[in-house]
Amino acid sequence: MNTAVAAPIASLANDLSKISAANKAFLARTHRLLIDGEWVPAASGKTFDVKDPSSDAVISRVAEGDAADIDRAVAAARHAFDEGEWSKLKPVDRERLLHRLADLIEKHADELAELESIDNGKSVVMARYVDVKHSLEVWRYMAGWPTKIEGKVLPVSGALMPDQQYAAFSMLEPIGVVGAIVAWNFPLVLATWKCAPALAAGCTVVLKPAEETPLTALRLGELIQEAGFPKGVLNIVTGMGPTAGAALSRHPQVDKVTFTGSTEVGRLIVQAAAGNLKKVTVELGGKSPAIVLPDADVDAAIAGTAGAIFFNQGQVCSAGSRLYVARQLFDRVVAGVADAAQSMKLGPGLDASAQINPLVSNIQRERVARYLKEGAAAGARAAAGGRALASPGYYVEPTVFVDVNESMSVVREEIFGPVVVAQPYDDVAEIARVANSTMYGLAASIWGRDVGKIFRLAPKLKAGTVWVNCHNMLDSTMPFGGYKQSGWGREMGGEAVRGYLESKSLCLNITG
Repeated sequence: MNTAVAAPIASLANDLSKISAANKAFLARTHRLLIDGEWVPAASGKTFDVKDPSSDAVISRVAEGDAADIDRAVAAARHAFDEGEWSKLKPVDRERLLHRLADLIEKHADELAELESIDNGKSVVMARYVDVKHSLEVWRYMAGWPTKIEGKVLPVSGALMPDQQYAAFSMLEPIGVVGAIVAWNFPLVLATWKCAPALAAGCTVVLKPAEETPLTALRLGELIQEAGFPKGVLNIVTGMGPTAGAALSRHPQVDKVTFTGSTEVGRLIVQAAAGNLKKVTVELGGKSPAIVLPDADVDAAIAGTAGAIFFNQGQVCSAGSRLYVARQLFDRVVAGVADAAQSMKLGPGLDASAQINPLVSNIQRERVARYLKEGAAAGARAAAGGRALASPGYYVEPTVFVDVNESMSVVREEIFGPVVVAQPYDDVAEIARVANSTMYGLAASIWGRDVGKIFRLAPKLKAGTVWVNCHNMLDSTMPFGGYKQSGWGREMGGEAVRGYLESKSLCLNITG
């Protein structure tokens, strides 16, 4: 048995008595919805509990918004976009507001990281140096865009009317009201990926956080107010996906919906958006391959592919959950990844020394546990891990499955937990076909030294991002999104900003 798993159950729960005074006060409140610059209760008066994933204890209470609240929020966003102060702001003023918000995020970075850790279950160290740091970088990057959104002068020939002269221009305009629905695995990051480019483009936003992890979105709303954003620019409605999320997706006054989550829910979002043919960006699931070539640095490949799957407890859409290793290296790499899994300390997010933290919810733990049972029943062998813990927290052992094949659900389907399936291969020429044999196409990584082989393989992989000798490396300048059923559109970079803009052609007859 893993010695970390054998630790007393009490040691796997957060000690909330040691958190900051600011977060103690924040958690003690019953949180409301942010609509038109005011914190208001849900129209129904309902609330729901927020739980600590390390203990299953209720830590806060949040308003449960539904369709009536979405109506109010969308109306506020529509007014702010069409007639309010936001519609009149110059690009440089939007830029200043975004920088001011970034300054506040930086000022409260430790507080936000602690809150994210408590709410989601993840390591407070990772929350500080990955989630909050990356979010801050994205806000600062997007803050530079409002004054860089430019049109073009078009060289019109006027072939249809050769005796006339024309001047033509293209203009980029904000798309309008954006409905942003985010997942629970990186709550602050995903809210940032949606809201920062939308606001930079001049849109207004209604944000629906995941019901499992609403707290940092609400804190972001407070910082938005402190930064001085006009009312109605960013509205936040906490609530359930089938009620608030569905109402936002189908709302006729929403011009674009952007969603991050599972492919199954993404299909529902697309169907709901069809009512008024609103624009859609969906960043969905993945079953990303990590491919170790015969000439790879074995130690680097072991550390890198272990991190690719166990980072954030495998609750990452781009997690390297399928490990393909050249047969001559297979035993060494698998043994190394299994050793890494077995040496990881399980513990709550506020324990800075813990390397594997609880999953976000009991529902998610049960989902991963079901896959562990299905894999074992189908003949997969656990070289490490293989169990979900029966404890108040939502823990699952980091697991390495071998003796797997393409017919198994653990190989085909997204598990979204700390579970990797490892397979040997013999022919580098065939590995792209094997890696692409999934409905997903979000990301992939290649581990090797031969630049020629890497450059021949990378274009063959049907994935939105291909990492080489790294995995899950993100940057505010790098567009991120998927092929196939991993989604439509891109987050981050200039492509994200363009996703919130409409192109308008302006043609003038200037015949003398």
